Amino acid sequence: MGEILKEVLKYLPKDIISEATFEGSNIVLYTKDKDFFLDNNGSIKQIVDDIKKRVELRPDPVICMELEKAEKKIKSILPAEAGADNIIFDPQRSMVIIEAEKPGLAIGKQGSILREIRAETLWVPLIRRTPAIRSKLIENIREVLYQNNDYRKKFLKSVGHRIYDGWKRGKKNEWVRLSFLGGAREVGRSCILLQTPESRVLLDCGINVASERDAYPFLDAPEFKIEELDAVIISHAHLDHSGFVPYLYKFGYKGPVYCTEPTRDVSALLQLDLVKIQRGEGKEPIFTSEEIREFVKHSITLEYNEVSDITPDIRITLYNAGHILGSSMVHMHIGNGLHNFLYSADMKFGRTQLLEPAITDFPRLETLMIESTYGGRDNVLPSRVECEKEMAEILKKTIKDKGKILIPVLGVGRAQEVMLVVENLIRTGKVDNIPVYIDGMVWDVTAIHTAYPEFLNNFVRNQIFHKDSNPFMSDIFKRVGSPKERKEVIENTGACIILATSGMLMGGPSVEYLKSLSSGKKHSLIFVSYQGEGSLGRRIQRGEREISFGVGHKQEVMKINMDIHTIEGFSGHSDRKELMSFVYKCSPKPKKVIINHGENSRCLDLASSIHKTNRIETNAPRVLEALRLR
Repeated sequence: MGEILKEVLKYLPKDIISEATFEGSNIVLYTKDKDFFLDNNGSIKQIVDDIKKRVELRPDPVICMELEKAEKKIKSILPAEAGADNIIFDPQRSMVIIEAEKPGLAIGKQGSILREIRAETLWVPLIRRTPAIRSKLIENIREVLYQNNDYRKKFLKSVGHRIYDGWKRGKKNEWVRLSFLGGAREVGRSCILLQTPESRVLLDCGINVASERDAYPFLDAPEFKIEELDAVIISHAHLDHSGFVPYLYKFGYKGPVYCTEPTRDVSALLQLDLVKIQRGEGKEPIFTSEEIREFVKHSITLEYNEVSDITPDIRITLYNAGHILGSSMVHMHIGNGLHNFLYSADMKFGRTQLLEPAITDFPRLETLMIESTYGGRDNVLPSRVECEKEMAEILKKTIKDKGKILIPVLGVGRAQEVMLVVENLIRTGKVDNIPVYIDGMVWDVTAIHTAYPEFLNNFVRNQIFHKDSNPFMSDIFKRVGSPKERKEVIENTGACIILATSGMLMGGPSVEYLKSLSSGKKHSLIFVSYQGEGSLGRRIQRGEREISFGVGHKQEVMKINMDIHTIEGFSGHSDRKELMSFVYKCSPKPKKVIINHGENSRCLDLASSIHKTNRIETNAPRVLEALRLR
């Protein structure tokens, strides 16, 4: 037992606690004393105040009401208008998850209903909002977690012991080092290894979907040893940041992955889709659904602004990055005040239709790592108003010509952003009411958005809370669920909008639509996402109008006669002005800025400008280079 658990027990009456354990960095106490569970007279709060760690008191499972009786009792306590349609028990942790359409009614005034459930059943109730759109993936993920309750409890306990049982490698001196295994002076395969004398932590582990030659991070670098890895942190779900994580479990990693809850869910969806696409292309997948299950089993989800120890000398806090649902900037407090490092990953320092802008206030900050996707001197994006006006004009012209509009989208972020823009244009009468077909994983990801409205901006959140005004449930949106339905969209419908993955035209239904529509001069193709170097989307942007595809042993040439448009202002990345503004407004001001996640010239350009403007040290490392932070 860790020394901190012995210290905690000193605060409490002898033999009142039946088990003291860890759940990651959290301390959990179980008691068989019903009265103490219901009212501990503030003793748990006193412990939290003194040791500055999260401590939770739960009933020992042996005193909890039997499952069937507890479910009946809970249903009798919950008001019918709360719409509680799903009750899931977690027996190992004495918790019950209640999904309700109206969580406020299930909680009760000042938590009165929750207190009644605790008192009557001796279970700890957790209330979750029922997603406005059912997500089979979320149900499957929760099923994986609940089916592996015993394993999860042991796993979280082992993580806690790693954090609290003291240094195992020996503190010889104080230093902090970063090794760039991917994502430096390039967009794709983000993967950074952070090392201290005690810890080995991986910041993201992604793939480059636009490149076959440089697709994966350099995990064969001499400093990376998978058996020494303490933790992985995923900033957000896009494959260039999360797509290689299951591969770690394939080769023996058994440690935790830290991220937000929506990042876990969307990452698993994108990883499953990657396996499906690779099999569809006749390739051997780099991992299977079993490794994705392992990632889910080993995930530890955090809320924004929640402080969590992850190793003996590293404490992290996730902050809103404004990029996509659940995206995070990772603040790392290293050592006992030795160094404070912010990994911004992909971020948006501007309000979008979906999200609030990235925050700029942090407790302490010495080194900032910032992306440069649009960091070049000329990468100033048009305003949202200009972009929506341009989108409306393209839609109106194509609709007038009775053509179809294909918008390849990243399944996460850009798809939902464009859905909101199009829904608003049609609802306000600026564009004719035509169907909007949703193909690929877009619908499933949108369902996940409705499950986590607390991560969206206030306006969209309030819309989702009211079914009648939920923009994602508008009648204009039609889900395409099969190749047969896709064929009907192409052949039988009139003017329409098609949102389909992938956003870079690297496989998926967007390529199938392109093949069928490309020769038609009345159709339009609109790029709203970043097009990676080497992707089909980038080639079309550059002017290629004849594209070769392999069909069996033959080569098929596709001529593109569609109108081609690029609207960059819908990007979830900050442009040049926003990046410079973010650095300027960071509080406290960093002493060093590292530039990554951008094409070579953009990284160097942004590094030079930040140095000249702010008079602080900057660096734009290459892949396989290492930097000492302290």
